[in-house]
Amino acid sequence: MMFGCNYAKSHAMFKCQERFDVVIASNSGYPLDQNLYQTVKGMSAAHKVVKEGGSIIMFSECSDGYPNHGNFAEILKMADSPQGLLDMINDPKFGMLDQWQVQKQAVIQTFADVYLYSTLTAQQTTDAMLHPVNDIKETLAQLREKYGPDMTIGVMPLGPLTIPYVE
Repeated sequence: MMFGCNYAKSHAMFKCQERFDVVIASNSGYPLDQNLYQTVKGMSAAHKVVKEGGSIIMFSECSDGYPNHGNFAEILKMADSPQGLLDMINDPKFGMLDQWQVQKQAVIQTFADVYLYSTLTAQQTTDAMLHPVNDIKETLAQLREKYGPDMTIGVMPLGPLTIPYVE
């Protein structure tokens, strides 16, 4: 048992000394970056090491949209804010397939701002309550203004395939 745990820790986990103002993550390429539903997995990994009130910048192609199948997109449209989504989902009378992924996204978004560089249109991105990224340099410059010259940045090129943790 310990061998398996140690192997997983040495191959998938990454220790961070502290949380970051900004975490930049990919969704680890295809097939994990095929849609926004899958992209929440990378957001979830980045959430583990971003500071409360910080920002996550996701890179994910999203060639399949939200996607168009399942209830994910429909549920996202049922509230005007991440907190509104959580309130709705936490109502015992509410229950839909795919709500757990919307819930995960909303929890992350109540903790940190989430930016997305993808093939989704700016409107599709903002409809999902995310901030669209067209130019990473410009986005980082804006975030540096927000967090100051000592802004800390964590980079997760393998996104959801990495298990970051703060010791």
